[in-house]
Amino acid sequence: MSALSSLYPQPLWQWFGQICAIPHPSKHEQALSQHIQHWARDKGLTVVEDKVGNLIIKKPATPGFENRKVVVIQAHLDMVPQKNADKNHDFTTDPIDAYVDGDWVKARGTTLGADNGIGMASALAILGSDDIKHGPLEVLLTIDEEAGMTGAFGVEPGMLDAEILINTDSEQEGEIYMGCAGGVDAEFTVPVVWQAASDGVTTFDLSLTGLKGGHSGVNIHLGRGNANKLLARFLADHATELELAIASFSGGSLRNAIPREATVRLTVPSEKLTQLQQAVTQFEALLQFELAAVEPALKLSLAEVVTPAQVLTAETQTTLVHLLNVCPNGVMRMSDEVEGVTETSLNMGVISTKTNSIQVLCLIRSLIDSGREQVESMLTSLAQLSGAQVKFSGAYPGWKPNPDSPVMAIVRDTYQDIYNKAPVIMVIHAGLECGLFKKPYPDMDMVSIGPTIRFPHGPDEMVNITTVGQYWELLLAVLERTPERA
Repeated sequence: MSALSSLYPQPLWQWFGQICAIPHPSKHEQALSQHIQHWARDKGLTVVEDKVGNLIIKKPATPGFENRKVVVIQAHLDMVPQKNADKNHDFTTDPIDAYVDGDWVKARGTTLGADNGIGMASALAILGSDDIKHGPLEVLLTIDEEAGMTGAFGVEPGMLDAEILINTDSEQEGEIYMGCAGGVDAEFTVPVVWQAASDGVTTFDLSLTGLKGGHSGVNIHLGRGNANKLLARFLADHATELELAIASFSGGSLRNAIPREATVRLTVPSEKLTQLQQAVTQFEALLQFELAAVEPALKLSLAEVVTPAQVLTAETQTTLVHLLNVCPNGVMRMSDEVEGVTETSLNMGVISTKTNSIQVLCLIRSLIDSGREQVESMLTSLAQLSGAQVKFSGAYPGWKPNPDSPVMAIVRDTYQDIYNKAPVIMVIHAGLECGLFKKPYPDMDMVSIGPTIRFPHGPDEMVNITTVGQYWELLLAVLERTPERA
């Protein structure tokens, strides 16, 4: 990580190098947490691990700033574990292979973890500094943000003294976030009945690869292909005429990432093999035409495999294919109040084949509760029509914008003074943890900032080096301008 540690600002990038070196996917943050705790105690800082695994680290004010309002800088410990199919990488044991490419830091074949590793690194760099001016400071590092916000749900009253919270999980320099979407997980369970595979068939894995994927909130409006939906479309068009029988369907790996790859294992009567190959070629050409602007690397392929002992019955297969094909996906509605921002969306993130069922994991996001509830109602109706089951879990609230937020005004004016231009005040279609913090701390004033991160939640994730420096300068200036306590 020597190339990273030479970048500006050095303390931040040195910490980011350490973060990349310690595996920390969602549900596996303990090694990184222990490393940070040992370091904090060696620095003489107060550090507490709460009952769910969040870290709260406290640092006294620098001389002359003792009467300033207490500020908590907040980030999450975990990262999204996504990799290319040809990449041999175990996120629970292997470090992230980060490298510098011009003005960007990227990772070889995996997610980088700049979301939210850069924000975490900035907080730790400030804790470790002896010359940054700030009032009484707290750092809150939450667990499991990407896979259920377990840490944010576990934050309790009395843990924090701060009146101001700076969330570091935004992904566009020059934008200040003062609101975000809420969400809920939706899980379909499609009961399956198996039958013996027919004689005289050939079996193939039909795979769709090369899609960009990305964040299921921030990128959902870009029209990128969803591998699960596209393979379902092929099956809806061709399964009956080609007498295809499905042995398994797998696609995507996270409900909050647009699925980049999917595979369906299917049998085809040997006499219809040529027709299948032609249909695949034609469908690939059709998708390449339709998605040429957004998915230039799209690829559809057939690979012959050993015929399985069993496949889905015709009735089960019909139910599954129709459910997948008709299930809504993508932008449901754009916001009327915030121009250019998605109000409500749905991502069909993961499909997996079990012994007695096929499970489909979706993530609903909405800036308004009624929008989320409408999509829940649609999925409930779909389940009832198809004979599947659907359950909703992990609902989390949005963060309602406060146009009169004092800390937002401080950040806005500070940005204007530093860069001689006005920042954009935004609401983000993603699940920042701020909405959850409002329950135990309803009076806490919150804002979210960050550097420019492209393609989070996918192996193309990258962070812009110049904007990391700008974000750092803004953060330090805001800390120095924190107002005094009343």
